[in-house]
Amino acid sequence: MHRRQLLIAGGSLMALSACASTGSGAAPAAGAPTAMDLAEEGRIARAVLPAATPKAELLQPWTGSYDGLPPFDKVTPAKLREAMLEGIELQRADIAAIANNPEAPTFANTMTALELAGEPLDRASNLYGVMTSNIGGEAYDAVDTELSPILSAASDEITFNAALFQRVKTVADNADAMGLSAQQKRLAERRRDAFIRSGANLDAAGKAELGRINTALSNAFTRFGQKVVADENAWTLIPNEAGLAGLPASNKAAAASAARSRNLQGWAILNTRSAVDPFLTFADDRALREQVWKKFVNRGDNGDANDTNATIAEIVKLRDQRAKLLGYRNHAELRMQDTMAKTPANAQSLMDRVWAPAKARVAEEVADMKAIAGFDIEPWDYLYFAEKVRKAKYDLDQNQLKPYFELNAVRAGSFAMAERLYGFKFTKLPKGSVPTFEPDVEAYELHDKATGKLIGLYYTDDYARPGKRSGAWMTTYRSFSTLDGSKVILGSNNNNFTKPEPGEPVLISLDDAETLFHEFGHTLHYFSSNVTYPSFGNTPRDFVEYPSQVHEHWVLSRPILDGYLKHYQTGEAMPQALVDKIQASSTFNQGYATVSYLSSAIVDMDLHTQATPPTDIDAFEKASLARIGMPREIVMRHRLPQFNHLFTSDGYSAGYYSYLWSETMDADTWAYFEESGDVFNPDIAGRFKSIMLAPGNTTDRAEAYRAFRGRDPDVAALLKVRGFPVS
Repeated sequence: MHRRQLLIAGGSLMALSACASTGSGAAPAAGAPTAMDLAEEGRIARAVLPAATPKAELLQPWTGSYDGLPPFDKVTPAKLREAMLEGIELQRADIAAIANNPEAPTFANTMTALELAGEPLDRASNLYGVMTSNIGGEAYDAVDTELSPILSAASDEITFNAALFQRVKTVADNADAMGLSAQQKRLAERRRDAFIRSGANLDAAGKAELGRINTALSNAFTRFGQKVVADENAWTLIPNEAGLAGLPASNKAAAASAARSRNLQGWAILNTRSAVDPFLTFADDRALREQVWKKFVNRGDNGDANDTNATIAEIVKLRDQRAKLLGYRNHAELRMQDTMAKTPANAQSLMDRVWAPAKARVAEEVADMKAIAGFDIEPWDYLYFAEKVRKAKYDLDQNQLKPYFELNAVRAGSFAMAERLYGFKFTKLPKGSVPTFEPDVEAYELHDKATGKLIGLYYTDDYARPGKRSGAWMTTYRSFSTLDGSKVILGSNNNNFTKPEPGEPVLISLDDAETLFHEFGHTLHYFSSNVTYPSFGNTPRDFVEYPSQVHEHWVLSRPILDGYLKHYQTGEAMPQALVDKIQASSTFNQGYATVSYLSSAIVDMDLHTQATPPTDIDAFEKASLARIGMPREIVMRHRLPQFNHLFTSDGYSAGYYSYLWSETMDADTWAYFEESGDVFNPDIAGRFKSIMLAPGNTTDRAEAYRAFRGRDPDVAALLKVRGFPVS
């Protein structure tokens, strides 16, 4: 998500988004101004902004190749702090110049100027996001703790600037009289509405109270994230190899490497999903599975210094106060104003449609597992015995698959998908060609294959390390807009695989491969975009997961399997008989997958629609799950005490449903490709890129989907993909 829009909208600065849009190669969106008109717009806007020369090293314009690169090699915590503080002052001067301009408000001297304001801070903020998320550690945590409330206050200062808001409102309210284009009118009206949702219409006392709330939230978000990272920087030490019985050789090697890197004797199962899930799936030792599972699901919930329950209670209370101050009944109602779903009820309706068949499927899955186990299934048994059922029902062993999913091969396959669909050509750069924030980071050039035009630079950061946030995500260091001069896009994907010993392969699961394609789908969204104004790079929260989720489907397409996902030892392509087994089992364990995800989304919405926010978070979580009849054999994918999506920013709060909302469009889109007889259908791919990816939020995304598909998305496609009854 573009930092500039977050600050001006009064949002949380470091909601590191995996999702939005940016890129190039596609035709300009309808209604875009001519190059001459845009140049004049930019000239007027820049004339409003004061000419300032930043002093801090990390505020300077990026230099070097690719229209300038982030100076990762020069970043230190002290330099970053210095740059952020000066950058806030420079942005303050920009905003003052726009707000106090004696000339009458126009689109160029107000809206365009806002799009360009704060460029030095924008550069430093991109470095700030990377260093606090990918590197972390005590020094960067201290900087983050200090700066978070300062940044929140700077955001509020913009929102609460009455003169600035009046100028924005004047342009938006008089868009037709001013002769604004459809794009300009949409930008002005959305900016006005964002100001209002962020408190611009409050009186002085209301603004002071909202400022207090936002600052307190910013501090709480930072504390929550740091506590979870600290709890994830742990492991379960297994001293004897007998405790690894059943585990694939690649996972044993990863555990051994994790132990050696921490000067431990034995094998270490790190407290991250990419290490825990394989252990729960394959390890024969039931007691050790229970131990590993409990450590993982109790992150943030151990009653110690890293316990997050009190922090969550503070966050939900503050969110409730803010929503009511702004005239909404609850946080969910406020957050969903600018979404495709529009209301909590609409999101809940979709979740309810899927919950019942998912829960029914879990009962069937548990019965199958119990027949093999001979005892009641506990949560630490589910993945293990599901794998036994998979073997029995489909003669499919996940260990048969891993040799075909070597990390470098999976990434090569993702590049091939991008080339066939969109004409994107990725080329790896030699080590040291560009500055990186960590030696293991790789960089790739991205060109348009047809024209040879350089589109972007793509970074990958694949390995877990102490201080790095968990999970997988995508972000950008520089987004695309013609107003900003159509510079080379800088984007990245980030994972948490266990780093192997030198020369050893990284063999990942099919699920991990799909996650890699998912995050790469976010990257392709960014690299495809062709927007005029930076703000249009941001799409609704319940849209952003759609471009990523649809790209998961190509992992098992025959051209990708045959060309790239070959056995890492033999070089043979995956036999069709094995692919057939995967396809036959494609709806296997969908009860588990759906219930673990959907329970998290339902509890999120439940939490943020309460008339009175709960104070006992553990008790609320239990009661909420009991209300929906959560199967006892499954735990939420993200329990509240470690739910980073919800409590490190406002980003996905009252919005975790968005994965399901997006998946409805994703499943319907994949059906469109399949029904054409060619999953790489060039016509559909071209229309998908030009209508759904390139325009960002230039037009309403629901209308765009209808233009692409010829109708609204059909939820039956989603139910079919998951193997649930469609009636």
